[in-house]
Amino acid sequence: MENTLKLKVVDGQGRTMLTGADAESVSLVYTGAYQEGDSIVLDCGCPCYCVVQFEDSLPAALIYAAERELWYRIPSGPDRIVFSPKCFTGSRHLIRARLAEPHEIAARRNLAFNPYDQHGDNGFFPHSKANVETRGEAVFASYNAIDGVCENASHGEWPYQSWGINRDPKAEWTLSFGRPVVIDELRLILRADFPHDNYWTSAKVIFSDGSAETLSLVKTPQPQSFPIQPRTVEWLKLGELIQAEGPSPFPALTQFEAWGTEAGPKE
Repeated sequence: MENTLKLKVVDGQGRTMLTGADAESVSLVYTGAYQEGDSIVLDCGCPCYCVVQFEDSLPAALIYAAERELWYRIPSGPDRIVFSPKCFTGSRHLIRARLAEPHEIAARRNLAFNPYDQHGDNGFFPHSKANVETRGEAVFASYNAIDGVCENASHGEWPYQSWGINRDPKAEWTLSFGRPVVIDELRLILRADFPHDNYWTSAKVIFSDGSAETLSLVKTPQPQSFPIQPRTVEWLKLGELIQAEGPSPFPALTQFEAWGTEAGPKE
């Protein structure tokens, strides 16, 4: 089935303020200031791989669209502080989407990267969720760990957002891919705002195929890489987080990467 991409900007009452369509690539220039409740809607026609850029000051991302219609809520209020002050402001916005090229889909890449992830089911992947987030604040939300922002020398508003566990020893973080993928390497960046922060010495990753990996972590601001036996999975869960001894009760995750490829035939 051939995809026809359609983009539109919709207000909080569901009214379409701008729309555009094309078979393989579509862009909109929205000349207006975003209001609370506004959304960007991408209609893909059927499940497919797309490269989207819902905000011109954020990077493009290759996503898997599992549903025909994808909704991206324009961040507002306290949710805005995990983005650069340049994001979603002003009265001129370039919004783009295109079908991913076969070589892009087939490439080995960070399958966790999605700077447009949000709470709830919005129809596209990768998608994160957690059983706890510190005080329910955006700066400690699960999706911060896959936004591609790796700054970890402080904590709080952009660019230092992270996944915070609210001091919960049973904290768990789940990453869903929406389809089978082959994972061969994990990379973690721990928040390193020392001495305010603590860190984890160990973490366990459970995969949807029933396998698991225990990761030994150290106190460092640098990425920690863990090559693993390749496995085909649809989701993974990070948990059993063992905190190091020390006075600080605040370990946190700045970034999680899952490197690998698509599984099976490519669309």
